[in-house]
Amino acid sequence: MTVVYILAHCDDEYAALPLILEAKAAGQDQLFLYVAENRGAVAERRLGETRAFLADLGLAPDTAAYAVTGVQAYDGQVHRHLDACLDGIRQSLAPIAQVERFVIAAWEGGHADHDACAAMTAVLAAERGASIEQFSLYNRRGLNALPFQACAPIPENGPVRRIPLSLGQWLNWALLVRRYPSQATSWLGLWPSMFAGFALRGGYGVQRLDPARLAERPHAGDLLYERRFGVAYDEVAEAVRGLLSRDLRPGSGPA
Repeated sequence: MTVVYILAHCDDEYAALPLILEAKAAGQDQLFLYVAENRGAVAERRLGETRAFLADLGLAPDTAAYAVTGVQAYDGQVHRHLDACLDGIRQSLAPIAQVERFVIAAWEGGHADHDACAAMTAVLAAERGASIEQFSLYNRRGLNALPFQACAPIPENGPVRRIPLSLGQWLNWALLVRRYPSQATSWLGLWPSMFAGFALRGGYGVQRLDPARLAERPHAGDLLYERRFGVAYDEVAEAVRGLLSRDLRPGSGPA
């Protein structure tokens, strides 16, 4: 049985570390598939950083791979190429006999690519008879002056399952951000909010994805990707509706 992570970007897995450790302790195989494309040498560099991070957790390099190439589904544009991206992910999953569960960055309006991956994973979970767990990366729910909050599960996504970590694991996690030198600017903003939030919210938490949520706006108010990246929720929602109307029957698959 394999735990499969469907992630938009190399480095998203950093926020899934407790889930990775949990699956490793349970003796489960793990596979990390990345969807958003990068140009030229950037693609290999970013995949190399991800593999270095996973190696520190005791996982082999071939557990991480790009699932999509040649589609032009670049950063912020995955929702415009859902059918081609889904086909690429299916091909990457073909050798996997049984999927225990899928793991994704949450449906939370943080990045359009994360929400696009959530929609594709709902289709895959229905096909595979697997569940989906989602971890928060960043969102703007309930914020006014502050630009974002990191790793803050939103109540719209349902009950939160907490994963305890030892002090040593917390410290190691904090230090492993060094594995992403190409993303240093991004993590300088995210890292403090992540760990401050864990302290304030009682630790690390994950949630199940109910496919019905994909028909709902992630949260009220402006979404982070609308404000920061200029991607309209209506555009993402239309692409998601189109995908699900073609590939997912209402109520199909485990929640």
